[in-house]
Amino acid sequence: MLKDKIKKIITAAINKACEGKKLGSLESATQVDIIIEKPKNPDFGDFSINVSPYARAAKIAPPLIAQNLAEFLTSTSFEVNIIGGFMNFKLSDGFFNEALQNILTKKATFGANTSGGKEKVMLEYISANPTGPLHIGHGRWACMGSALANLLKFSGYDIYQEFYINDAGNQINNLSHSLFIRVMQELGENINFPTDEAEVKNFYTGEYLIQTAKDFIAQNPETAAKIKQGKKHSEFKEELADFAKKYMLDEQKRLLQKLNVEFDNYYSELDLHRQNKVVECLEKLKQTGHTFEKDGALWFKSTTFGDDQDRVLIKNDGAYTYLSADIAYHIDKMQRGFERLINIWGADHHGYVARIKASLEAFSYDPTHLEVLLGQLVNLLIDGEQVRMGKRKKMITLEDLVDEVGADATRFWMIMRSIDTTLDFDVDLAKSKADENPVFYVQYAHARACSIIRNALAKRVDTVNKIELEPAFSQDEIDETFNTKEFSPLYDKKDKAYSATKTLLLKLDSFEDMILSAAKLRAPYLIAKYAQELAGDFHRFYSVARVITEDKDLSKSRIAVVLSVQTVLKNALDLLGVSAPEAM
Repeated sequence: MLKDKIKKIITAAINKACEGKKLGSLESATQVDIIIEKPKNPDFGDFSINVSPYARAAKIAPPLIAQNLAEFLTSTSFEVNIIGGFMNFKLSDGFFNEALQNILTKKATFGANTSGGKEKVMLEYISANPTGPLHIGHGRWACMGSALANLLKFSGYDIYQEFYINDAGNQINNLSHSLFIRVMQELGENINFPTDEAEVKNFYTGEYLIQTAKDFIAQNPETAAKIKQGKKHSEFKEELADFAKKYMLDEQKRLLQKLNVEFDNYYSELDLHRQNKVVECLEKLKQTGHTFEKDGALWFKSTTFGDDQDRVLIKNDGAYTYLSADIAYHIDKMQRGFERLINIWGADHHGYVARIKASLEAFSYDPTHLEVLLGQLVNLLIDGEQVRMGKRKKMITLEDLVDEVGADATRFWMIMRSIDTTLDFDVDLAKSKADENPVFYVQYAHARACSIIRNALAKRVDTVNKIELEPAFSQDEIDETFNTKEFSPLYDKKDKAYSATKTLLLKLDSFEDMILSAAKLRAPYLIAKYAQELAGDFHRFYSVARVITEDKDLSKSRIAVVLSVQTVLKNALDLLGVSAPEAM
């Protein structure tokens, strides 16, 4: 990374200047933050640092700090221009050459790093109830979680992806009863869901259970016959529940495959109870004095660990709260040997963060090893108007959206904004072939790069003499580009494409730095943002730079740039889980 190289040179210069007592009271570079930025005016240079914050430690004026420090910057890799407390750096051709070689050498591994140190991380996301189709919000967590997993793997973390199935509790009883009613309807019985508001909330009245009922009847004719004879729901409660849970989970898995989302494991809450892990956790909390009884209920002393109030674990009717299973699940994660837990939850679960952290601390685990990313809602826009998800008959499920705009567009749009901000998903724009559609814009840039290389390898026609000419380049010559060390034709300042070329190379080089930041911040949206910016720089480069010219050396150098763009865009799209088409 160019930034890192400049930072090392500046760090060395600061230390030398300190040794020579040229920076006042400043004793070493460790006393200051060296922040490399891009100047607001590109004419000033390619990078800059503001030494004004150093004045407090140095006890001399920023302009003097800059002037004295410049004396120790003996590198021939850049020119230094000082304006007040700003030191601006114009990079040499060698810097750009090195950046280009780095990409061409590393190819698919360009941007990969070891910052994660092989830390064993459990990434849990979606974790939807198996009571119906995945909704639009689930889609955002699915795409964001999948991209985050790709990003962290690329950054040296050992990632394990898990989907927690909420298949226990009263919601499953309600699902079973709801399927029973749909089965009765399919068998011709005159029965319907209750209409009273207080009662109907205990049923799943969506039409999606109609097909489930049809399949249940087809696969379980004997049970269906008994139901037809007037047998009660209670006699088939578990059979209906098991069928419905599996059916819904299989549907969810099928859709996730369509979205290119894969999990290492689907973990059942019911299994957590069957293996007595919930009971064991609560017993351990009792033994360690972290519970108390009040009003016939069992409470967790979560305020001991920073929660704003204590929490109920077992209600006075003997039923476990959701928190009980959640505690057991997170303790189980730690017992499985994971060093860090990352959860993606909806923003409405923000209150649970302190509770789970408190439970980890109660079991002597470091609560800072749990990270919770809280995601905001998705607003679906159709014809420029926001759709009320629960009211509209069409496009209310995630599958409807994927079928409408495609998996690539769904993933890119779901990822391209920070998870903690509300996302406006413009359906019409997402499926359009317009530059305003970010996924199309990025994919088209990759396809354009591929097209340029194909044209370089294609036979040409001399329209004047009406004869076929050999390709501008052979495949061997293209392959040799990856080992080229010198691209001097790119740096002719008289060339009208010079500025666009330099801008593009700087953007390509910044990919490595961006990946490090995105991984540290758990922010895959930065990759989508970067890809759009790179696509824009490439399209502008293409508008002023003919790649295949009469000058073979210039053509080869520009092909190297195109190959680098192709490589970096492909790496970025792979991390997002979006395809990189070679033609559009």
